[in-house]
Amino acid sequence: MHQLEDSPPRRSREQLEAWVKEFEDNEHCIAGSLTVAPQEDADSADTGLVILRLRNASMSVYIQPRSYDDPIWELTLSAQPHDLSMTVHDIASLAAEYVVASNLCTFLQWKSLEWDRESGQRAA
Repeated sequence: MHQLEDSPPRRSREQLEAWVKEFEDNEHCIAGSLTVAPQEDADSADTGLVILRLRNASMSVYIQPRSYDDPIWELTLSAQPHDLSMTVHDIASLAAEYVVASNLCTFLQWKSLEWDRESGQRAA
C-alpha cells in the first residue's frame, strides 16, 4: 500500500473487511447488514467505508476515522427521510442496533491503534 512519507498508515478496504469479519466471527448479533464499501482517499487508494444498514429503521450508520491523522473513529447516522413512529419494542430493537454499531466502532478503533503500533507509525 502506498504511504506518504511521515504519514500515519491508511487502512485498506481489505484490512477493514478482515476486521469486520473478525467482529462478526466473535458472535456479535447484527440485525441489519454490515459491509465495507469502496472509498477513495486523495491519492486514489481504496480506504473503505464501514456501513451498517439498520434493520429497524431506513437509515444507515457510517463508521470511519474522524480524519486522516486522527486515531479516533466516529459514527455518522444517515438522515431519516421522514418522521419515524415506533412501538416500544421497535425503539428497543433500534437502540440495540446502535449499541452494536458503537461496539463495532470501538472494535475498529482498537484494531486500528493496534495496527498503527505494530506498523511503527504510532508510539505505544
